[in-house]
Amino acid sequence: MVSKAPQHHRPTSLLFLLPFSTSHPFWTLQTQNTRQLLHSRKESSHQSSNFETLTPVQKQQISLYVETLLQWNQRMNLTAVRDVDEVMCRHVKDSLAILPPINNSYCDAASSDGLRLVDVGSGAGLPGLILAIACPDWKITLLESMQKRCRFLEHAVDLVGLTNVQILCGRAEDRVWAKLLT
Repeated sequence: MVSKAPQHHRPTSLLFLLPFSTSHPFWTLQTQNTRQLLHSRKESSHQSSNFETLTPVQKQQISLYVETLLQWNQRMNLTAVRDVDEVMCRHVKDSLAILPPINNSYCDAASSDGLRLVDVGSGAGLPGLILAIACPDWKITLLESMQKRCRFLEHAVDLVGLTNVQILCGRAEDRVWAKLLT
């Protein structure tokens, strides 16, 4: 009998930062910044919740997203999490926990306007949709290869009323990058 190694919670999507100017090729998180993002989950339990800093409208948008996620999750497998409290803790707060490292690494003190993020393998829209809600000045692209998940993402974006999100249905290795930079 073969025993399986214990499964650990791993992020299911990759997050890329794109420069505001499209004259440069896209660039990814650098090693030091990647380490910060990977450790942000551990540090988030010691920090005050980024959720508390959201406006009432943003909190309502997140609540609507979570409700929609759980409804659609009954018909399709978007996440293993099936409880509102666990979605808030495991997905929403974890998504918000990467805001400080991104702000510290990529946003100057004056402004973070125009920051462009690509959530590769977005799935249920985590962390991309949560970041789009929390940072409405950022431009978020959700890249997902499965058509049914793209339909969910389109529905969620429309329902929540996000204007800073673009959804691309395709695989990263299939030269979708040209679309991202236009």
